[in-house]
Amino acid sequence: MTAPRTGGRWIERWDPEDDTFWKETGRRTARRNLLYSVLSEHVGFSIWSLWSVMVLFMGPGYGIDPAGKFTLIATATFVGALVRVPYTFAVARFGGRNWTVFSALMLLAPTVAALVVMEPGTSYGTFLLVAALTGVGGGNFASSMTNINAFFPLREKGWALGLNAGGGNMGVPVVQLAGLLVIGTAGAGHPRLLLAAYLPLIVIAAASAAARMDNLAPVRNDTGAVREAVRDAHTWIMSFLYVGTFGSFIGYSFAFGLVLQTQFGRTPLQAASLTFIGPLLGSLIRPVGGRLADRYGGARITLGTFVAMAAATGLVVLASVRSSLPVFLTGFVALFVLSGLGNGSTYKMIPGIFQAKALARGMDGEAAAAYGRRLSGAAMGLIGAVGALGGLGINLVFREAFLSSGTGTTAFVTFLGFYAVCCAVTWAVYLRRPAAQAGPAPDAAAKPQLTTV
Repeated sequence: MTAPRTGGRWIERWDPEDDTFWKETGRRTARRNLLYSVLSEHVGFSIWSLWSVMVLFMGPGYGIDPAGKFTLIATATFVGALVRVPYTFAVARFGGRNWTVFSALMLLAPTVAALVVMEPGTSYGTFLLVAALTGVGGGNFASSMTNINAFFPLREKGWALGLNAGGGNMGVPVVQLAGLLVIGTAGAGHPRLLLAAYLPLIVIAAASAAARMDNLAPVRNDTGAVREAVRDAHTWIMSFLYVGTFGSFIGYSFAFGLVLQTQFGRTPLQAASLTFIGPLLGSLIRPVGGRLADRYGGARITLGTFVAMAAATGLVVLASVRSSLPVFLTGFVALFVLSGLGNGSTYKMIPGIFQAKALARGMDGEAAAAYGRRLSGAAMGLIGAVGALGGLGINLVFREAFLSSGTGTTAFVTFLGFYAVCCAVTWAVYLRRPAAQAGPAPDAAAKPQLTTV
């Protein structure tokens, strides 16, 4: 089944849709690659979200105000979003195993750099540069999802990619819990303990990928599909909706602790003891959003999610105005849970949208399914990158709010308006008009056999 090539272990024949092949060798190989892909992606997410924890260690001695800290977080978010596009297509160019090893080893650069500079007296420009380096961890999600998508048959992609995405997203609460452990035991003056702990984990992830993962020779970049996906309006509509779901998840994950410190006067330990709860729940519930989309329709679940996110944001605005920490926590944690649900439902919609377009053009079932897989695979990298930019937007809006008023109230009002627009777009494009006019029917975007995430 395998044959050597320059640069790593390659599998020359891969046909997971063949039941015999899948049962005899495919399933075992795919699940092994999934396991080590999750490990690498998990560590990547932890490094990408590292500065959401580092800012909790940065007391008055660092001389950086809340706006400056939000800029550090936003810088990491921005770079992580940008690198998702090349990371998506690197798998076909270099091989899934090879790129996983390389991308894991790349995580050493921002971690070692932070280990060196993380102390009072370091220039703000240096901190910005190191924060930018952590963005490479954000790219690991795109390459990992692209790679695992190629390993599994269509009937199991939802489960495999849901597990891969959820395991990766868990890197956010895990690094925040690790930060809490360091602050609670050694104090806020020892950020290097957290950074040092991740060095062996990065090496283990890279070594495990090198020893246990494979490259798939049949996987090749389809530049025609990329060009077609770029020209399709639904790619950009879904990118906008994914800004509202994943952008909210990653943006709030990075900013939560800093908001607690700045607006509610929490100490680093108090903030760290709360920040992991929302990202943890949002990560765990992502597969539930996909499952609900399977049953009730992706567009319906997405619309319901945005309506609920608007309501939760209204609660947060009220809590911000009244300086009520318990109400604020309730609303903010609800936003994490709802964004996790929306992450699952929006990604479930993508393949169904393109398959429904194919059916509308007169393609039969198998041809339509193949078209849906081809276009959705190309579109996912773009959608994931644009969605991650939502995290940048959230942190920039927070920065301006705290600069101008010292609270996050105006930021939350802005987010409330954005979710209202997301509701309108979801309803107008995917629910208001019949399938023949609007393209994909809402239920088509939710059928299990059409699912890729």
